[in-house]
Amino acid sequence: MFELSDLLKENAYPGRGIVLGRSADNSKAVIAYFIMGRSVNSRNRIFSKTDDGIRTEAFDPSKMVDPSLIIYHPVRVLPEGTIVTNGDQTDTIRDTMTAGQGYLPALMQREFEPDGPNYTPRISGVVYPNGSYMLSILKSFNGDPSCCVRNVFTFDAPKAGMGHFIHTYQCDGNPLPSFEGEPELIAIDGDIDTFTNLVWTSLNEDNKVSLYTRFIDLATGKVEERIVNKNN
Repeated sequence: MFELSDLLKENAYPGRGIVLGRSADNSKAVIAYFIMGRSVNSRNRIFSKTDDGIRTEAFDPSKMVDPSLIIYHPVRVLPEGTIVTNGDQTDTIRDTMTAGQGYLPALMQREFEPDGPNYTPRISGVVYPNGSYMLSILKSFNGDPSCCVRNVFTFDAPKAGMGHFIHTYQCDGNPLPSFEGEPELIAIDGDIDTFTNLVWTSLNEDNKVSLYTRFIDLATGKVEERIVNKNN
């Protein structure tokens, strides 16, 4: 099991990342989603609240070049669960789950982003009302866009004080290498403010853009959430 702060401090550019897990007292489902950026266009973003989650938007609309892969709803909240992703597949998953078909059929409708040569993976997760969760990554096969690899990981009995971390890139590079292997097992400790501060301060100062965290009380359904934007 890794310390999340160590993984983040040792990696200048994991890209976009999702953490799902359980609080140390075993009472809350834990969610985190962050975005990073290397270009002016990617860094010109903030998270803002919506009625059913959050969305990305331009901090300075006059500097927005191409919104196609950077403006989307990372989080959508449904009665069936909380969806968190790094792209517009959030809406594909929402629509498919709402139609009663579940999470997996939604993934079969999508693949990695069309941004060669990186072919950025689409990472997604869903936390169910009982606290169980699923994570997935859709990526090219060793950089070959003719083949999409879909890895899905199911965690039906999360353990107290533990979570799983998946991110788009292994590290910085050109082209950017896609994440490999299983989601990384990480420790979770403290309340939402402690957790939020740990993640935000551990992200690379030059590349971090925005962070969203959410704690869901599994007994009452009460939600706490935080948004941190580098652009204020």
